Amino acid sequence: MSVGDVFYLTTPIYYVNDVPHLGHAYTTILADAMARWHRLRGDDVRSLTGTDEHGDKIAQSAVAAGVSAQQLADRNSAVFRETWQRLGLGHDDFIRTTEERHEKVVTAILHDLWEKGEIYLGKYGGWYCFGCERFYTEKEIVDGQCPDHRRPLQWIEEENYFFKMSKYQGWLIEYIDRHPDLIRPERYRNEILGFLRDPLQDLSISRPRTRLEWGIPLPFGDQYVTYVWFDALITYVSALGGPGAPAFEKYWPHVHHLIGKDILKPHAIYWPCMLKAAGIDVFSHLDVHGFWNIGGGKMSKSVGNVVEALALTEKYGNDAFRYFVMREMVFGLDADFSEEAFVARLNADLANDLGNLVSRATTLIVNAGGIARVPAAAELDPTETTIRDRFAQMVTRIDREMDEFAFQRALAAIWELIGLLNGYVDFARPWDLAKDPAARPRLERVLYVLAESLRFLGIVLMPFIPEAAAKIRGAVGATGTPRLAEAVWGGLGAGAPVTRLSGLFPRIEDKKGAAVERSAEAAGAASGVERIKKDEFARLDLRVAHVVSAEAVPKSKKLLRLTVSLGDHERTVVAGIAEHYAPADLVGTKVVIVANLEPARLMGIESQGMILAGSADGHLAVLRPDRDLPAGARVS
Repeated sequence: MSVGDVFYLTTPIYYVNDVPHLGHAYTTILADAMARWHRLRGDDVRSLTGTDEHGDKIAQSAVAAGVSAQQLADRNSAVFRETWQRLGLGHDDFIRTTEERHEKVVTAILHDLWEKGEIYLGKYGGWYCFGCERFYTEKEIVDGQCPDHRRPLQWIEEENYFFKMSKYQGWLIEYIDRHPDLIRPERYRNEILGFLRDPLQDLSISRPRTRLEWGIPLPFGDQYVTYVWFDALITYVSALGGPGAPAFEKYWPHVHHLIGKDILKPHAIYWPCMLKAAGIDVFSHLDVHGFWNIGGGKMSKSVGNVVEALALTEKYGNDAFRYFVMREMVFGLDADFSEEAFVARLNADLANDLGNLVSRATTLIVNAGGIARVPAAAELDPTETTIRDRFAQMVTRIDREMDEFAFQRALAAIWELIGLLNGYVDFARPWDLAKDPAARPRLERVLYVLAESLRFLGIVLMPFIPEAAAKIRGAVGATGTPRLAEAVWGGLGAGAPVTRLSGLFPRIEDKKGAAVERSAEAAGAASGVERIKKDEFARLDLRVAHVVSAEAVPKSKKLLRLTVSLGDHERTVVAGIAEHYAPADLVGTKVVIVANLEPARLMGIESQGMILAGSADGHLAVLRPDRDLPAGARVS
């Protein structure tokens, strides 16, 4: 992508049979972060969210609540809007399917399809889920139940209007084949292509008013209302005014739909066929994320294991919540949620890594009297040059990852720089330099590198943790709306007003920590294993290392030569694991190494460390972090 592009992003139009939960919040947070990134780039951005308010579930929920369907929709739609405001989430448009502007476009598209002969009246009998508001085929049914809600289905036979979706099966398969990145990640593209191997049925797009009044009446059959999916999907078009409207002509060619995998089929099959029949271009990308699992199962309102987003954000803050959900879940895959994992991320990444860096750097700068000068490029040592060069590399890498909705990888890249900076502080020891008047030039250079790095982080972190990013920019005197073009070396001038910033992310202390430590010590004594003192263990420098390359050592059956990155530098490690791992198994993964082991020569190769691995019954397994830690992170 190039700066100044047009970018239109939609979330699902959320169903208002109940109030928002963590799953809704996750999708909307991703959309907010993506929109912020594109605005940071200087793109022309339009973002859409809203509420889906028609259909069986709304009517049933309204009866259960003792209110009208409109009253329920008004109440719950307002809750969604207020929730996004409280989470600090922005959007350019919030559309409701009960709005006149939407009903007008839906009616026009239905009328056009009817006139083209794309819709017909027919009879159908099938197994129906009122929760999903759709019929299921025999192949989709699991143990006689809805595969999503795990509830018995009902057999319904009725006369309805049908959209000739089967007519477009061949076209859709060919279109997906010609546009391999239409549905992302690839696993969901493959899932849809697998589904399309079976004959595609025509889509029932109406419900008789004898059993459902709550919906948009069909313009060619007022005894029917529009099927909720045929209604809701059109919001992505109606929010732009419909075909021919200026906003539609500008933004529709650049539309991205962001959804959860539970609504993949309607978006990847119904929607493109509807667009094709209506003569509207298909969306640019359908980006699909996985489920949050709680207690081993999918988070669901109907199952009753919902975690309320607001309860967590009120306890820990919006930024911490945003960071956790983007960093913990690999986009497209499922992830497990727990408050313990949340706190672990907050403490390790936000409090220890980022918060500690900001506090140390700003305190050192303030105590030294501020930024005295801008060092010349020739003055920078190799580590400082690496930090400077990382700025441009980092922007390119984040942009590439965000283009693929790879939020976790984008944050991991930023945290690699944060790890490098923390290591730089430990190595440079500016507190010692401050004691030596002769070291003043060196101190001034170190402080500038730290301040300039904080300014850079305050820009690139803005889409992800906007409140903290604004505080970081403010701490180094950066004002105004940030722009990605400013994320270059040398933007901070001498005399910049730096202020101390502590407690950016307060560490959450575990009240059980002391008891855990004592029980671990007792277990060691009981096992009969020789114990060592804590300071003896502390002599080991254990680090997370990213495997850059791997190759077999010639004339050796056991040795692999690995090049690993520790964030600020690379080194060679020779490991006796060739009988258990192929080189390709390791490249791109994170391992743990002993980084301060005395170098040794193996088969003529100097090995600068040792990879940690466990073994049992002849099997060997390399130890790897169970969360994505930056290269160079200390293991303790």
